[in-house]
Amino acid sequence: MESRGARRASSLPHRPPLFRLPTSTQPLAEEVMSQAPCERIATHAAAWKEGAGVLRQSRRRGAAAGEEQPLPPRTGPLESSPRVLGLSCKLASGQACGYHIFFLPTFLKVFLSIVNDEHCNGTSMISLIIPPKDQISRVAKMLADEFGTASNIKSRVNRLSVLGAITSVQQRLKLYNKVPPNGLVVYCGTIVTEEGKEKKVNIDFEPFKPINTSLYLCDNKFHTEALTALLSDDSKFGFIVIDGSGALFGTLQGNTREVLHKFTVDLPKKHGRGGQSALRFARLRMEKRHNYVRKVAETAVQLFISGDKVNVAGLVLAGSADFKTELSQSDMFDQRLQSKVLKLVDISYGGENGFNQAIELSTEVLSNVKFIQEKKLIGRYFDEISQDTGKYCFGVEDTLKALEMGAVEILIVYENLDIMRYVLHCQGTEEEKILYLTPEQEKDKSHFTDKETGQEHELIESMPLLEWFANNYKKFGATLEIVTDKSQEGSQFVKGFGGIGGILRYRVDFQGMEYQGGDDEFFDLDDY
Repeated sequence: MESRGARRASSLPHRPPLFRLPTSTQPLAEEVMSQAPCERIATHAAAWKEGAGVLRQSRRRGAAAGEEQPLPPRTGPLESSPRVLGLSCKLASGQACGYHIFFLPTFLKVFLSIVNDEHCNGTSMISLIIPPKDQISRVAKMLADEFGTASNIKSRVNRLSVLGAITSVQQRLKLYNKVPPNGLVVYCGTIVTEEGKEKKVNIDFEPFKPINTSLYLCDNKFHTEALTALLSDDSKFGFIVIDGSGALFGTLQGNTREVLHKFTVDLPKKHGRGGQSALRFARLRMEKRHNYVRKVAETAVQLFISGDKVNVAGLVLAGSADFKTELSQSDMFDQRLQSKVLKLVDISYGGENGFNQAIELSTEVLSNVKFIQEKKLIGRYFDEISQDTGKYCFGVEDTLKALEMGAVEILIVYENLDIMRYVLHCQGTEEEKILYLTPEQEKDKSHFTDKETGQEHELIESMPLLEWFANNYKKFGATLEIVTDKSQEGSQFVKGFGGIGGILRYRVDFQGMEYQGGDDEFFDLDDY
């Protein structure tokens, strides 16, 4: 049976959507739900990669909503449940269109760069963030109250826009029986396009990790500060709170803390009783204390080491007695964890209250970890250059050539690298041409035309080079490290080396190599 939404869309004038919403049948939904979580994420990531490319191309060309655009191929069955719902837009014509995506960090950054550019004339753009474990019913009641308040807006145009946006948010929430494990983000309202036309948008998705922010705002823009914070706070830190009454193991990632495990212990106290048995009592007390420290060390290995690797960026030991010092110096404490200890913190409480206090007292140390790691990485890169080992590369041309050879061990890229990757189809030779251009080079239209015939090349794909690195660096056996320009070393790397370079596995003589591309401004890598 045809749904009401399909009947309503069919009655409207035909207008090709930017995205085509893939139809989802029951067998396909069962097939996706039977996949492992990692396979399911890969399916959605592949679909979003195709969709993001189409959206980016349409925005770069300044395409209108009604202009015919290439549709992304269907890469596999897509789950249509609210758990991984994704992006949904309503065009000004009223025709619904959308694309199911899973917001992984790389793709969320692209999405935010698009949403941040949108604005409206009034205050009809709603930003709603629901944290995990919140209640849909509570948010629905809050929206009902806001609907009554918005009815008193004096401006008729703004009032109707706000009421329509609130109604759309209420309809989206009906798709969810409960808040997803990572929370829920909803953006809804009427935006103004570059052509001055109004367009209705309705976006709802679950972030890639828990978002502990509760937000409801009506404004002339979408508020994305909380999502931006998710991208910047990606390191996970472990905490061990240990005292005479028990131990607690937890993690902190961004503004999200999680208690992994905790247990209590009943240790005998020191006393002067016992007479001739006083020494025996002391030995029993020391034995129980030793067993307690051993249990804490063994539990730490189970929780913070997976696949023979430490799964946290750093470790903080906290406690009110000398247990934390004894644990850090004990031979029973795994050496891999011992090297990750950032700080020993004295706290006044145990349990979860002590966990919260330990987080407050170690904030400064945790904020400097990524900064220090970045300084060490770029310092190592500069050492290779100063010692003239030949095990380094910089610039787009040399770096891509080294990647093709499989020589790059660590690929270092500036987080705001502004180089775009273009895949062009040459009309005369029927070949594909790949260009890497800066914003200044993009203004030169000669890069997109044939020098002999003057015919314009067909644009197949365009994406930031950083995003292409994030999607393909594993194919070359490299490790990707994204750095900032906030440190002195990072600023020197960006200004002096263009923000792109790498540490090589072996010496490469780039001067003695013959490049296939004849222009130094960009490099063609036709095989990838």
